[in-house]
Amino acid sequence: MEQLANLLGRFGGVNLLPVALSLIALVLIGAPSSWATLTVAGLAMGMMVFLMASGLSLVFGLMDVLNFGHSAFVSFGAFIAASVLAALGGWLGADSLVLNALALIFALVAAMAFGLVAGWFFETIIIRPVYRDHLRQILITMGALIIAEQIILAIWGGTPITVGRPHFLEGALILGDVSIEIYRIFAFCLGLAVFIGLYAVLNRTRIGLLIRAGVENREMVEAMGFRIDRLFVAVFMLGSALAALGGAMWAGYSTLITPALGGEMMIVVFIVVIIGGLGSVPGTLLGAIVVGLTANYVGYLAPKLALASNMILMMAILMWRPNGLRPAIK
Repeated sequence: MEQLANLLGRFGGVNLLPVALSLIALVLIGAPSSWATLTVAGLAMGMMVFLMASGLSLVFGLMDVLNFGHSAFVSFGAFIAASVLAALGGWLGADSLVLNALALIFALVAAMAFGLVAGWFFETIIIRPVYRDHLRQILITMGALIIAEQIILAIWGGTPITVGRPHFLEGALILGDVSIEIYRIFAFCLGLAVFIGLYAVLNRTRIGLLIRAGVENREMVEAMGFRIDRLFVAVFMLGSALAALGGAMWAGYSTLITPALGGEMMIVVFIVVIIGGLGSVPGTLLGAIVVGLTANYVGYLAPKLALASNMILMMAILMWRPNGLRPAIK
């Protein structure tokens, strides 16, 4: 671990951690084609986890809210997208690229629209009374997650649901001996686009400036005539919508979802946010990529360690950097 830390510090710090992991995996795996397939799969998985985790990181970093009910939006996003895709099943299998794209767009938009509305309700009714009280936030949001899972059971039942994919995202690209699923390429591109958008809004726009100023000195911003509470509600709604989008993408990735999806992904999402650095969107992206790559490499090299790989990774990184890979600067 010490030698790896010295290597990273010499060649660019934590940003090169995914590169270091990839090179080590290439040596251990040996077969370049298998390594390339696992790497692309890990990057795609990381980007989908980033979509889910970025909202949680955003809400914590800007609003100081520990929302353990965040993964409920992931579950609802997955099931709503699956229902829309099932209703538009004729469009999914059509030879028309336009119909395929429309079915996917409607599913993703429906998931995000639910996330926006549910995020507003969640912040107004559940979160607002417990601001600045982390213990009560944990208790009340965990209760909300349990209730959300029961609502999903009541509406969709406990039987696993198969999720269809648009025809144009089926299949794989064959490059020599390397097989790359088209859906994974799409997931990676979508996650990258969301990260660029978030970074631009927070660092290059007036709204981002107001949000960051409100975090530093809320009273001063309000004294200048800005309603910072409305901005914070909008941030929470955006975070919830991103979680629902991530759930919708994960549904298409796994093609089979259950009501336990939220609880299962909550662990991964929190691991990503913790190792990336609480409240840091760039850190969340870096943490998600590292988690995605590690999960795929370990699953191939040592399947029995696959379930524990995320916990082992988190402990190793926190021993090296206790505040995470790229913690937010307060």
